[in-house]
Amino acid sequence: MLSIAFAVIIAVVAAILFAVVGFVVGNQYRKKTSEAKIGSAEEQAKKIVSEAISQAESKKKEAILEAKDEIHKQRTETEKELRERRTEVQRQERRIMQKEENLDKKTENLEKKEDTLNRKIKEAEEKLADVENLKREQFDKLERISGFSKEQAKELLLQSLESELTHEKAIRIMDYTQKTKDEADSLAREIVATAIQRCAADHAAEATVSVVTLPNDEMKGRIIGREGRNIRALETATGVDLIIDDTPETITVSSFDPVRREIARLTLEKLISDGRIHPTRIEDMYAKAQREVEATIKQTGERALIDAGVAGIHPELVKLLGKLRYRTSFGQNVLNHSLEVSYLAGLMASELGLSAPEIKTAKRAGLLHDIGKALDHEMDGSHVELGVEWAKKYKENDYVVHAIQAHHGDIEPKTTVAVLVQAADAISAARPGARRENVQNYIKRLEKLEEIASSFNGVERSYAIQAGREVRIMVKPEVVSDDKMTLLARDVAQKIEQELEYPGQIKVNLIRESRAVGYAK
Repeated sequence: MLSIAFAVIIAVVAAILFAVVGFVVGNQYRKKTSEAKIGSAEEQAKKIVSEAISQAESKKKEAILEAKDEIHKQRTETEKELRERRTEVQRQERRIMQKEENLDKKTENLEKKEDTLNRKIKEAEEKLADVENLKREQFDKLERISGFSKEQAKELLLQSLESELTHEKAIRIMDYTQKTKDEADSLAREIVATAIQRCAADHAAEATVSVVTLPNDEMKGRIIGREGRNIRALETATGVDLIIDDTPETITVSSFDPVRREIARLTLEKLISDGRIHPTRIEDMYAKAQREVEATIKQTGERALIDAGVAGIHPELVKLLGKLRYRTSFGQNVLNHSLEVSYLAGLMASELGLSAPEIKTAKRAGLLHDIGKALDHEMDGSHVELGVEWAKKYKENDYVVHAIQAHHGDIEPKTTVAVLVQAADAISAARPGARRENVQNYIKRLEKLEEIASSFNGVERSYAIQAGREVRIMVKPEVVSDDKMTLLARDVAQKIEQELEYPGQIKVNLIRESRAVGYAK
């Protein structure tokens, strides 16, 4: 503000000076015109200068006053701000001092608590030592009273606990097994019963030899020929054995290869019908019979595809299917068995609610599951291995190949189709009248069943009953308790499943009998 006042004064002075200069110049100019006016002009100039100086002084005072007011105002605001900041600093200092006091109090309390805690820990350790001494004294007293050492008592308790756990485990296993079995049996029984009701099957078993009826016994001599040349030619051409015995008007054709046996049977029938029997005619009739059998095999395979509702099978596999017409297993025709397995697998897949492609795959796998039996007389290997090899060779579906490989349990079935084919195969083979078993194999199976049951510790005697569908086991009561019977029954059943091949299922029946005898005198 002072600078503004000085600037105003200087401006006024400058204006006055300019006015004076102008006035002097004017006076000089006017001096020539009028000398009379000089006196008045000077007076007027002095008056103007005086007025200008008074105005400048007034402006200066006003500017100085305004500057002082502004300075006073700024000083007042600054002092107020300093007082506020000083107040805030004092307040913060009081808070910090209060916090320090609180921290000091807390530290003091923590130290007191730590001292108390250390004292209590020391007291607890002393009490724990007293308890350990008391416990040791009690154990010593218990050992003296009971007569058992600590290790012996521990062993006794563990034995008691093991017995209780065995009992509990047996009960739980029995409950869960029975519950699962009931649910699975109910569903499986319904599905299997529905499938079997809808599938009609023959009960007659086929023989593994062919019998040719002769018009008279004189024909035997003609078939044998002079010095046996005709029968030798027949056996050489057909690869079978002709059995001519005392049975009237019959000749038995025997061969491991069912197709050869069928060709030989047809050849004999044609020769008997023609009447001309000599080596050349035998060869002609054999060739004709061979062509007829091959045609029949092809037609039979194609008919099997139509009956099973399966399409798109390679022609070579169709021929193998036709060959199964002449193949038997335990007296059961393998082609009929394959068709039956195909029907059952498809029906069970439908009952389980599988999709249409899965049902078709199940039928296809059921029809081809025993395809290897058409080759096992000609090639080395089991019918499962041969079936898998030929199915892969002719680009069959992987699901079908897996079902063929798993239908006898050689590998674990991993698909629903494989499980269905396995179940359908067991149903077809185990139904009454489907198969027949020779006496020696039957006796061996029963002996093996009793041997497996008797191999377990605690078994006194075992008996295979109901044609091998049940094994009854007598256990030693002092070795096998009631709780262990459930576990033993399960172990026996698992070992039978692993080591024995059998149709259907085998019931494992354990009997434990304790007797006490007393005499009154």
